[in-house]
Amino acid sequence: MIIKNARIYLLSASLPVTAETLEKALAEFKWQPPIGQEFSRSGFYQPLHSSIKQLVAKLDNDILVIAVKTTQKLLPAAVINEQLQPLIEAGELEAGRPLSRKEKQQLKEDLQQSLLSRAFSRSTITRAYIDMAGQQIIVDTGSSSKSEDILALLRKAIGTLPALPWLDNHKLNSQLQLWLQNQNLPAGFALGHNTQLKAPDEEGARATFKDHLLTADEVQSHLQDKLVTQLQLSKTDTCDFTMRDDGSITAINWTDTIRRQNDELGWDDLQSRMTADLFLVTSELRNVLEAVKGVVEHG
Repeated sequence: MIIKNARIYLLSASLPVTAETLEKALAEFKWQPPIGQEFSRSGFYQPLHSSIKQLVAKLDNDILVIAVKTTQKLLPAAVINEQLQPLIEAGELEAGRPLSRKEKQQLKEDLQQSLLSRAFSRSTITRAYIDMAGQQIIVDTGSSSKSEDILALLRKAIGTLPALPWLDNHKLNSQLQLWLQNQNLPAGFALGHNTQLKAPDEEGARATFKDHLLTADEVQSHLQDKLVTQLQLSKTDTCDFTMRDDGSITAINWTDTIRRQNDELGWDDLQSRMTADLFLVTSELRNVLEAVKGVVEHG
């Protein structure tokens, strides 16, 4: 089981939970499929595997892993529009005039409700973990809105969640500028091959480089009038990833050394193998975050 993204939040106070009390709290908000006219529903789900019923996986590095499953009904716009047009035409014929925007919107909403009970569903599972020792919560998603939804559900379940941004964005932006110049990188880190820059003015001109030598003049020249919004970094023998100016980390690509480290365990004991894999990547990611935070906060 591999973590691909990290939206990180700093806990300003210790959470009053253990694996056992958290399990009980999450059970009150366990996932159930949407019913009737519900468009979507989210709830806590098994973080390791559907066959492993625990809602909380406790790791030996003082980390508690959870997951949220979201199921949405699929109503393609093309299907709605195809069925909506005859309703609009019938309504205009009956009224003897064109329907107003408000009347068309009401027809659309009524049609959507009638289609929901027959719609297909799509589910996604998003994992997160509470680093009790590091006083952080990490959500494995690139979406800020999805991350906030998960935090809101967790806050509802446990009653409190004093989560704050983990980095000072002004300090991070300054470091991103230096890092792209191959300066002041965290120890053991190197520049990757991808970056994106954006001008701070209203037009917001962008420059994107992929699979490129980032120290080249054609890249460096953009630092004169643009800010770094995304920068790929790599940590030796661990992973490469994209650091974003909002403090999130995306596109984590673990090395073969990490991916194969637990291969000797096999898959006969699914829970043990998945727990071991999570222990490995969360421990390594903790080291990455500590190194990044150290440089951002202290220069």
